[in-house]
Amino acid sequence: MIKIGNIELPDFPLLLAPMEDVSDPPFRALCKEQGADVVYTEFISSEGLIRDAAKSIMKLDIYEKERPVGIQIFGANLESMLKTVEIVEKSNPDIIDINFGCPVKKVVSKGAGAGILKDIDLMVSLTEAMVKHTNLPITVKTRLGWDHDSIRIVEVAERLQDVGCKAISIHGRTRAQMYKGEADWKPIADVKNNQRMHIPVFGNGDVTSPEKAMEMRDSYGLDGCMIGRAAIGYPWFFNEVKHFFKTGEHLAKPTVAQRVEMARRHLQMAIDWKGPVLGVFETRRHYTNYFKGIPHFKEYRMKMVTSDDAKDVFATFDEVQAKFGNTIIPQF
Repeated sequence: MIKIGNIELPDFPLLLAPMEDVSDPPFRALCKEQGADVVYTEFISSEGLIRDAAKSIMKLDIYEKERPVGIQIFGANLESMLKTVEIVEKSNPDIIDINFGCPVKKVVSKGAGAGILKDIDLMVSLTEAMVKHTNLPITVKTRLGWDHDSIRIVEVAERLQDVGCKAISIHGRTRAQMYKGEADWKPIADVKNNQRMHIPVFGNGDVTSPEKAMEMRDSYGLDGCMIGRAAIGYPWFFNEVKHFFKTGEHLAKPTVAQRVEMARRHLQMAIDWKGPVLGVFETRRHYTNYFKGIPHFKEYRMKMVTSDDAKDVFATFDEVQAKFGNTIIPQF
């Protein structure tokens, strides 16, 4: 059994990664239904929260059916981060996660996200202060280092643990790599194999198949994996991994009818939560994966991603169901 603080999780839990404009309540709910053991919110700016920025406040919405759920925050200013902890506590999450890994320039330029990898002492002191400021478990998501020449992740993880961090998720790239090249899981395994480490060590990056998840578990010995891009528009991924672990066989891919139904539910939930404009707009990024593998689909995908009216998108779903309902999608 894996534990984050007092939260008990199954062996090798699967975590939905926090992703901007992706890991919102509708998508988290669908991933939870499909086997995600822990879900995280989109990352939330500490400065935005303390200024009452509407978009940041909205990201604090969590629901009972999501639990255990973590709220992820980012920032580099101690006072702001502590105020943010107090605000976040009111939403009653199970976990507060600190983002020390986002590589995006607008975040890094403020010394937050992966930017803090240039100042490990600040990274550790911020974590320690936040641990002392709340009774909720504090976890961290980070990268291997700023660049290849500054990888100190074994030391960094141990220091974070020693100041009270309850789990660490590590993306197997440096900030300099952004999302290019292949994720390197060996340094993450080095963290896990450090005899002084006793908190869960989760791997992140390039878990794109059940086989990859099994490799992370069996060959690298990690405690669980955090899944990001593979789940976008494909919440079934979590159950597929679990089925493969249990049976050694691949779960049958969802049918066209199941894909249409999931996309329809996702869009309706997004509209109910965000309203018709944002709901339609921010669900678009999921459609490529929802309908991946359907031949000659470009015409329908273009309708989905260019329609501003939900009625038109729902009508396109109906067209897809009618035209492709009996299509056999290649399994692998």
